[in-house]
Amino acid sequence: MPDNTIAERLALVSDRVARAAERAGRSPTEVTIVAVSKSFPAQAIEEAAAAGIAHIGENRVQEAAAKIPSLRHLPVTWHMVGHLQTNKARTALDLFDIIQSVDSLRLAEALSRRAERPIPVLLEVNVAGEASKFGMSPEHVPQTAEAVARLPHMNVCGLMTIAPLVSDPEEVRPVFRELRRLRDALGLPELSMGMTDDFEVAIEEGATLVRIGRAIFGERYV
Repeated sequence: MPDNTIAERLALVSDRVARAAERAGRSPTEVTIVAVSKSFPAQAIEEAAAAGIAHIGENRVQEAAAKIPSLRHLPVTWHMVGHLQTNKARTALDLFDIIQSVDSLRLAEALSRRAERPIPVLLEVNVAGEASKFGMSPEHVPQTAEAVARLPHMNVCGLMTIAPLVSDPEEVRPVFRELRRLRDALGLPELSMGMTDDFEVAIEEGATLVRIGRAIFGERYV
């Protein structure tokens, strides 16, 4: 698939999203594709937008700051999907429309202090308890969600997780199922889970946002 255009790859991904949703008895319109453009240039983002992508995700504030200002003309919503340090909260708020990776109350407080508008946020949950991953533990989610929701300008919309990297996506189905259980218990609308290697299982388990990079933009070289 390396020679395919971004538009062609997106068409293939959209078809897989639709089939996964239908298997779960869901409408494909319930699932939003967030194209993750980490390490890809502004031109690639322009191509994705021209192909119909309306949501773009970036992992790093510094990289996003070098790209987003020149792309403000695009009709896209910008998502912060990577780890966010509290000292970059102000910059992130200037760049992004949605912060998907709020992994602690401390970060939420830093965002709240600096925000000048309501900001949609998702709480990042480390469902599998991986030491290498950021995110709060599942048992802390209810209390943290309540505390974040009380902060000025913080609009808690849902939960997000990054599943373990496995060879068989079926192995992470329990991770997605647990995040959905947590989300349902809180009565929140959004569930951000699933990436290139496992997004179909995530959709079957209720994902409303899937964060897809490689399957849309191609292989990363940096």
